[in-house]
Amino acid sequence: MAHLQIVTAPHPIFRKKAEPVADVTDEIKSLAADMLDAMYENRGIGIAANMVGLLHRIIVVDIQPEGNRDPLVCINPEITWASEEMSTNEEASLSFPGISAEITRPNAIKLTYLDQAGARKELAAEGFLAIVIQHEMDYLDGRTYLDHLSKMKRDRLLKKMQKYLKQGHACGDPHCGHDHH
Repeated sequence: MAHLQIVTAPHPIFRKKAEPVADVTDEIKSLAADMLDAMYENRGIGIAANMVGLLHRIIVVDIQPEGNRDPLVCINPEITWASEEMSTNEEASLSFPGISAEITRPNAIKLTYLDQAGARKELAAEGFLAIVIQHEMDYLDGRTYLDHLSKMKRDRLLKKMQKYLKQGHACGDPHCGHDHH
């Protein structure tokens, strides 16, 4: 099993569009499993392939309902519908440690994707799950959640993140047991 590292901003990969996966091969299945491992290891609830330095259209999400793991792997995900009803939520990212922002997005979506067996699936998601999926899909399209903010607010948050990293923090969890020094 490969050990994937979370890429932190600023990095040019966050401005690149991920490429569609041609076939769900054993290599792609292994990559998805490694992405889940990296997400759990870093106490995340979702990551896109860009966040581990790869330009494949893959996201993994696990909002852990009732505290139990329930991973969702989406290969070539595509939002086919989004509600007009919007929701504003505090968002953060493993790739932008130490900062978060209020982001407004559609509250419900419909998604088509390939699962790890290569089968075409459809998912209707609302609330927190819909928000997390949209957040991760932004990465696949060369955007981040900070792109939903004004330039002034985005610049201020990036400056705050740089200060946070200079202080020796490498993750956003104050209770983290990792040695980041």
